[in-house]
Amino acid sequence: MTTTTSAARRTRAWLAQHVVMLAAITALLYLFLPVAYTFAFSFNDHGRSNIVWQSFTWEHWQDPCGVAGVCESLVTSLQVGAISTLVATVLGTMMALAMVRYRYRGKAASNVLIFVPMATPEIVMGAALLTIFVQGFSNIGVNLGFGTIVFAHIMFCLSFVVVTVKARIQSLDPRIEEAAQDLYASPMQTFWKVTFPLILPGIAGAAMLAFSLSFDDFIITNFVSGNESTFPKFVYVASRRGIPAEANVIGFSMFVLAVLLVVGAQLVGSARASRIKK
Repeated sequence: MTTTTSAARRTRAWLAQHVVMLAAITALLYLFLPVAYTFAFSFNDHGRSNIVWQSFTWEHWQDPCGVAGVCESLVTSLQVGAISTLVATVLGTMMALAMVRYRYRGKAASNVLIFVPMATPEIVMGAALLTIFVQGFSNIGVNLGFGTIVFAHIMFCLSFVVVTVKARIQSLDPRIEEAAQDLYASPMQTFWKVTFPLILPGIAGAAMLAFSLSFDDFIITNFVSGNESTFPKFVYVASRRGIPAEANVIGFSMFVLAVLLVVGAQLVGSARASRIKK
């Protein structure tokens, strides 16, 4: 009886010490299960449908563009993501600086309104943008397509950039900039030599977030894209008959690239922190 009670106590103690780790492992397994499925079925030698496993093949990795439209849609998504990320990052950084460092009429309202695109359901925003583009932009010769996709992506990425960069700016010690000004640095020199390097990690993080949101978006894009096809839209249309393995190859490759970028950013940040400590 004593031995059984002691073993039970040790078991409860072990579980109490490792419950967080077990929960984290379970959550990660749940999150990465679709990624594992995507990777496995990128090697499936399927027929018309890539739903049931048939046999192993390297063919799809050797020719990821073997299915018509898959690489064209990928290029479109990359172009949309790059343009919308660049514009949203520049505008969002300037807005974050203005909202933190300056006083102006309507500042409280702008702080609230910046969260509206983040809180609005995508289907509502997509329908609203479609109405604007069809009833407003069509009168000036702008039709649904690449341009309207970029415009829509800039709109919903902007809020995420502002919030991310704003948090970074608010965490800075203003005395650092004051010290630069005491040393006769001009406002422009203070910004480029002091402020910008300090907020650059936040800007880089905001840009990565904006690109991932743009590349991954389907709902809003489906409303405003017209006949233009992005990679998520291609996958959605293809899913009705079974996503081709080539799409799985591209999807898993993009996942690996994103992980490498995040790991690289963490390594660079750790190296900078180590140099600062020394």
